[in-house]
Amino acid sequence: MTVRRSVVRGTGSYLPSRVLTNDELSTLVDTSNEWIVQRSGIRERHIAAEGEYTSDLATNAARAALDNAGIDAAEIDMVLLATATPDHTFPATAVMVQEQLGIAHGCAYDLQAVCSGFVFALSNADAMLRAGHARKALVIGAETFSRILDWQDRTTCVLFGDGAGAVVLEAVDGEGAADDRGVLSSRLRSDGRHLDKLYVDGGPSTTGTAGHLRMQGREVFRHAVGMVSDVIDGALTDAGVEADAIDWFVPHQANKRIIDATARKFGWPIEKVVVTVDKHGNTSAASIPLALDIANRDGRLQPGNLVMIEAMGGGFTWGAALLRW
Repeated sequence: MTVRRSVVRGTGSYLPSRVLTNDELSTLVDTSNEWIVQRSGIRERHIAAEGEYTSDLATNAARAALDNAGIDAAEIDMVLLATATPDHTFPATAVMVQEQLGIAHGCAYDLQAVCSGFVFALSNADAMLRAGHARKALVIGAETFSRILDWQDRTTCVLFGDGAGAVVLEAVDGEGAADDRGVLSSRLRSDGRHLDKLYVDGGPSTTGTAGHLRMQGREVFRHAVGMVSDVIDGALTDAGVEADAIDWFVPHQANKRIIDATARKFGWPIEKVVVTVDKHGNTSAASIPLALDIANRDGRLQPGNLVMIEAMGGGFTWGAALLRW
């Protein structure tokens, strides 16, 4: 049986040039390198420059992905951007990326699922490609979380950074088997009962301001491993794949302890886990495509590899997707 699959043709990423280390942060708030590393595994993060916006980060990552794929921007007929930090309330930041890439056809829109945004966007793009609404798509995760942090709150400002990552997807006919290349399965979840555990205390309809990120860190940690394990199990079941067949685990880069606990639960050794949280911090929707690009360019990701991605974000939202590279 022929099945249309969404195959990754290329990856790209972009990080602002400014690096903010833990030691520098310790001069701004009451914290230390040891405290941050012990609780999160983060050592440094990138911060967008003044006048450098989410659309700029996203466009740079998109161009790198197109170059890696060997595909011209004119071939792209859908731009899907996952972000919780858009340039404007509207229009969608995706249409700004579309314009900067010189694309004047197809569709472009934003998707907001916070840290789970890239998994949600990949799943949405896969559905659109399989339904025939597009042939080639740019799926981007881009954030400037530095703009919504309370830099006096040491429990949150040390955790996040700015960045962008992107993949180029192309619709290709497969055999409908687990050895097809492309997106094999995905599971998405959300539960608004947890919204007060990770949220931003502002918005156009409420305060008329962007607001600041607020988080109950212990509560987020308590739910994280169980929630993402549930959707990973579901994605594996849907694809008919066993956990020990996974070649690479590319999780959301929020906290090294959460990453390690999830990998242990499925029996994946650290050698099979792509970890970038130490260098990037939590870049929300950008974290997974950033990590995918790094692992693709350094040669870890090889054609035919089975790759599991997962994330959990404010809302709560959480999701997982299984790809054959």
